[in-house]
Amino acid sequence: MNGDSALVDQFILEQFDTVPHLEALLLVWNRRPKAWSREEMAQSLYVPADLAARVLRDLVQRDLLEETDTGDYRYKSHSAEKDALISQVNETYRRELIRVSRMIHAKAPSAVRDFAQAFRFTKEKD
Repeated sequence: MNGDSALVDQFILEQFDTVPHLEALLLVWNRRPKAWSREEMAQSLYVPADLAARVLRDLVQRDLLEETDTGDYRYKSHSAEKDALISQVNETYRRELIRVSRMIHAKAPSAVRDFAQAFRFTKEKD
């Protein structure tokens, strides 16, 4: 189980920049195959519609959700292994909400990480 826990933590750290990103995926996961509108997601996450739209677009870019022909969003299944991992993420978040939330909050925003990576690459070239 410890190896599974490490995989879950790694996935969370790599895929989610904010808690609303994680919560949006888990809402969609837990109610699949339902497709979600931006407005439904905003209401469920208690965030403005523009933020919900950005979260949904980010999850599509990370290949975790897909946008339907009607502009709604649903879970994008790739494999039984990926589905099992999402299920483990769901259970971990339910059991360890505070730890997982703190883990996400503690990491640097993706823009900061990207900038730091670009700087590191530039310094290595010199």
